[in-house]
Amino acid sequence: MTHWTRGLLSEGTDPDPRFTLANERTFLAWIRTSLALIAGGVAVEALAEHAFGGVLRHIVAIVLTGAGAVLAASAFHRWLRTERALRRARSLPPPSAAPLLGYGVAVTALVLLVLVVGS
Repeated sequence: MTHWTRGLLSEGTDPDPRFTLANERTFLAWIRTSLALIAGGVAVEALAEHAFGGVLRHIVAIVLTGAGAVLAASAFHRWLRTERALRRARSLPPPSAAPLLGYGVAVTALVLLVLVVGS
């Protein structure tokens, strides 16, 4: 058992397994979303040269790939905070990455829309 799992399991009491499994499914959903963002960044860089070129394409690809990396890194932290709250019978923490992800994807989609329509 690793250091962080020993520390986590020593806190509070075991929650209902359904809640722990739901937390794990949420973690996996965040990971899938991060993979989709990374794939989108790679696709923009590799396949969108004919649609729009130059520095802006690189920036959009970097933003998408970077957002995917940040989301993947924060997914475990969110899982851990939620699991701790479940074990302590406390309120669940809000998804701090959700506003950034929601607004970030919306802005990126609008930029891509303008670039595709404008070319």
